[in-house]
Amino acid sequence: MRTIADMPSPFSVEDLYLHRKVTELAAAPDGGSLACTVRFVDREKDDYVTRIWSLGAGGEEGRQLTRGPGNDKSPRWSPDGPRLAFLSDRGGAAQVHLLARGGGEAAPLGKLPGAVSDLCWMPDSQALLVAAAVTVDPDWRGERPNGREPAQRKVQPQIAWKLPYKSDGMGYMLSREIHLFRLDAASGEHRQLTDGAFDVLAFDAAPGGDRIAYARTRAGRFGHRTDLWVCGSDGEGARQLTHEFAMVMSPRWSPDGKWIAFSASGPEGDAQTNLFVLEFASGQVRRLGDADVQVADPESVRWAPDSTSLLFLQQHRGRHRIVRVPAQDGPLQVLAAGNRQFGAFVPLGDAIAFTVDHPAQPSEVHLCPAGGAERQLSDFNPWWKERDAVLVETWEFEVPDGRGGTERIEGWLLRPEGAQGPLPLLNDVHGGPFSYALLDYDTNVFWQALCSRGWAVLALNAVGSASYGREFCLRLTGHWGEYDLPQHLAAIRQLREEGVCDDRVAIAGKSYGGYLSAWAIGQCNLFRAAVVMAPIGNIETHYGTSDGGYYADPFYMGDEKRFDRELAKQLSPMTHVERATTPTLFMQGAEDERCPKCQSEELFVSLMRAGQTQAELVLYPGEDHHFLGEGTPSVREDAARRIIDWVERHVRTPAPPLPATADAPAADQAQRS
Repeated sequence: MRTIADMPSPFSVEDLYLHRKVTELAAAPDGGSLACTVRFVDREKDDYVTRIWSLGAGGEEGRQLTRGPGNDKSPRWSPDGPRLAFLSDRGGAAQVHLLARGGGEAAPLGKLPGAVSDLCWMPDSQALLVAAAVTVDPDWRGERPNGREPAQRKVQPQIAWKLPYKSDGMGYMLSREIHLFRLDAASGEHRQLTDGAFDVLAFDAAPGGDRIAYARTRAGRFGHRTDLWVCGSDGEGARQLTHEFAMVMSPRWSPDGKWIAFSASGPEGDAQTNLFVLEFASGQVRRLGDADVQVADPESVRWAPDSTSLLFLQQHRGRHRIVRVPAQDGPLQVLAAGNRQFGAFVPLGDAIAFTVDHPAQPSEVHLCPAGGAERQLSDFNPWWKERDAVLVETWEFEVPDGRGGTERIEGWLLRPEGAQGPLPLLNDVHGGPFSYALLDYDTNVFWQALCSRGWAVLALNAVGSASYGREFCLRLTGHWGEYDLPQHLAAIRQLREEGVCDDRVAIAGKSYGGYLSAWAIGQCNLFRAAVVMAPIGNIETHYGTSDGGYYADPFYMGDEKRFDRELAKQLSPMTHVERATTPTLFMQGAEDERCPKCQSEELFVSLMRAGQTQAELVLYPGEDHHFLGEGTPSVREDAARRIIDWVERHVRTPAPPLPATADAPAADQAQRS
C-alpha cells in the first residue's frame, strides 16, 4: 500500500536548483569509458558549477574526476589514452589542465595570454592545439604596429571600425582576438600559430600532425562570415580553402587525411546548415545528402575509423536522430532516433553514448550498443522520479499554408498525466524563426510547473520552423506573422474543438517567439495573457542595434542583398501594438545584444501610452539574450515565477475586442486566422 510519503510531488520552479545537466561527452580511446561535463547550481553563490565525471560503458558507477575550485569543462582524452586535458578557471581565466586517467590532482599546463576557449590534442599526444584570447588595441584597426603592445590610456573607448563589433554574452569584441596556439604537453611552453584581425573559432589537426584545418572569421570591414583555412603544424603556409559559404564550422579531418568534413550554410543569415566534405588534394567540395539533410550540432560530426562514413546529429521533423552518412554517395543510416531530441553524443567503441532532451525525462547519459538495447548509464537526477508524471505527445494540425491551401504541421503537447480537459493552455512559441521547439528542461522549467498546476502547453512547429525541409522553412521569409500566426490560431482552435483546452489561452515566447507573441496581441484578442521575452519588436531598429541584425534581417525579409525598410515596418509588432488589449508582460536581459532591450522598451512604452491595457516591463541587469535558460539561477527562478503568475492571474478574464480597422471589424478579431 502506498503511503503519503510515496506519492509524487508536483514540479515547481525551485526544481531548477536540483537539476543536473550533462553538457559534454568525450570517449576514451579504448572505448571503455567516457568523460562528461555536468552542470549544476550552487544556490548559496547563485551561480553554476561544472565538474567532470567518468562513466563506464559496462554500467559501472560514475566517478567524479574533478572537484574545482572553479569550473571544469571541455574534457579531451589524449590519443594514447593515459591523460585527460580539460579547461578550468580555478586560477582565473580558463586555462588547460591535465589529469591522469587513474585520478589524482589535476595540474595546470602552461599559461596562455588570455582565456582558452577550445582545445584538441595533436595526434602524437605530445602537444595540444588551443584557441586563446589575445589583447589588441582597437585603435590599430586591424593593422600590426611595431611594438604590438596596446596603448595605456585613462579612457578606454570602444571603437567600432568593423562589423560585428559586439556579440551577445560577450559585449564589445574589438579589443581582443582569438588565435591558435601550440601547447607542449610536457613543458607547458606555447607558440602562437595564427595572427591577424580575425578569430579562430574551430580547428582540427590532420592525422599525420603536419597540417591544421581551422574555421576563422574574415578580416576587413565585415567579420561575420567564416571560411575554412589550412596551415602547417608550425602555422606557416596558411591558405583559404573555401570562399562560397557564409558560415563554415567545425572542420574534421578524416582518419586517412584525405578529406576535411565541415558544416556550413550558404546565404548570410541562414541558420540551416548542411554537411560537406572537401577533398584535400583537389580542393573539391561536395555536400553529403540533399539540402534537407541538416546538421543539428556541428560539433557532433565524427568520422568512422575507416574514413568511409561520418556520424552526426541530424535535425529531423522537430526531433533529433543520430545518423551515419557515406563519404561517397549513399543513403543515410539511422543509428538512434525516437520521439525526442539529443543534447550531445559520441561514438564509444561499437556503441553510441548520448544525452536526451525531453520534457518527461531529466538530463542523463544513455548508451546504445550496436545491435543491443538502449540503457541509461547515469543517474544525476534521482529527484525527477519523485515528481508528477507529464504526458508528452506529438499532435498534427490541419492549418492554412499561407498560399490559399492547407497543410499538416506538428507540435508538442504537454499535459498532466491522466488529466481530463478542457485545461487552460499556454501556447509557447519557439525562437529562430529558423529553429524548432526545443525540449531541454533548463530553458523551459515553467512547462512542467504549469502542468503540475493543471495546465496544457503547446509547443508548435509552424511554418518557418527548421527540420521540415527548406521550402517549409524559407516560406516564412518576408511573411513574418502573416503565415505562422494563422497556423497557431488554427491549432488552438482544433485543441478547443477536441476538448483539450477552453477559452483560457495564453501566449509566450522569447526572441522570435517574443516577436510572434507581440505580433499576435496586435492582431487578435484570442489570448487572454501574453509574455513577450527578448523580442524583435521593431525590425527596422533591430537591423542596426542587434549584433547580427545587419546581415540576418535582410535575409529574413526575403532579400539578403538589401534591407527592405518598408516591409520591415509593415511586419513589425510596433506598427500594431497600440491596438492590443491583451495584458502583456515584457521581460528582457538588460545587456542583451541579440535583441537589445530597446525592442521591449519600445513595445512597452507604446502599449502603456495607447490606452488602459495592463502591461509590465521586467529588465534583468547583467543578463544577456539567454537569461531564461542560462541566466543567473535566481534570475531564471524569478522569470519562471513571473511567467506562471502572469498567465494564471490574467487568463481568467477575456481580453476586450481590438479596435476596428478597415480590414478587420472588431467583432471578428477573436477569430482572425
